[in-house]
Amino acid sequence: MKVIDTVAMGDSVAHVAISPDGTKALAVKPVVNKVAFLRIDGSKVVYEKYDMPTGIFPYNVDIVPSGQIALVANNGGGGNPDGNIDTVSVIDLAQNPPRVIDHVVVGDAPEGFAISPKGDLALAILVAGNSRKNAWFARKTGSAVALKIDGKQVTKVGEIEVGGLAEGVAFSPDGAYAYVGNFIDSDISILKINGTQVIDTGKKIKLPGHPASLRGVPK
Repeated sequence: MKVIDTVAMGDSVAHVAISPDGTKALAVKPVVNKVAFLRIDGSKVVYEKYDMPTGIFPYNVDIVPSGQIALVANNGGGGNPDGNIDTVSVIDLAQNPPRVIDHVVVGDAPEGFAISPKGDLALAILVAGNSRKNAWFARKTGSAVALKIDGKQVTKVGEIEVGGLAEGVAFSPDGAYAYVGNFIDSDISILKINGTQVIDTGKKIKLPGHPASLRGVPK
C-alpha cells in the first residue's frame, strides 16, 4: 500500500465511512459538529466543501448496506459524558446533495457505533458516566442502545446494560451476534441478535488489556 493523494478537510476528522458502491464517503468533523461529504471516482477523492450539521461532537459514522442512509453518533460534551441526552443523526444519501433528515435520541455519550450487515439494526454504545466516578451522573456500566432501521426511518427499540466504559462494538459477519468492548473490565460482552431484539448471552471474552475500539466486516 502507498499514499496516492491527500485531501484537505479544513478541520480534524474522527472517522470516515465509504458507501457500499464506493462512490461517496462521509468524514466526521467533531470539533465543528459537522459531517463532510466526499465524492469518489476510482482512486480520485473530491471534497466540494459541502458539510452537514449534526448533533454535538459527532464521533462515529456508518452506512447501511443499501447505501440509502448513514447514521452518525453524536458523542456530545466535547467527547465526554456529561449526564445530558445525545443523539444519532440520520443522513439521506439518496438525495443530491445528501442531507440530515432526522435526529434520534439515544442517551448520554454514544461513542461506539455499528450497523448490522443485515441493515435492519444499529447499536449505539453509551459511555455514559463510567469515566467520571465522582460526577452526579456516574454509572458503573455502559449500555448498548438498539436502533431499528426501516428504510429511512430509524427508531430506538431497546437498551441493554453492558460492561464498564463500553466503547467499541462490532457485529458478526452474519449479523447474528454483536460484540461490545468494555474498557474498564478488559472484556467483550457477547450479545445475541434476534431480528431487532438484542439479548445479553451472559458470556464474556476476557482480554489481556483494555479494548478501546472494534471493527467487523461482512462476509
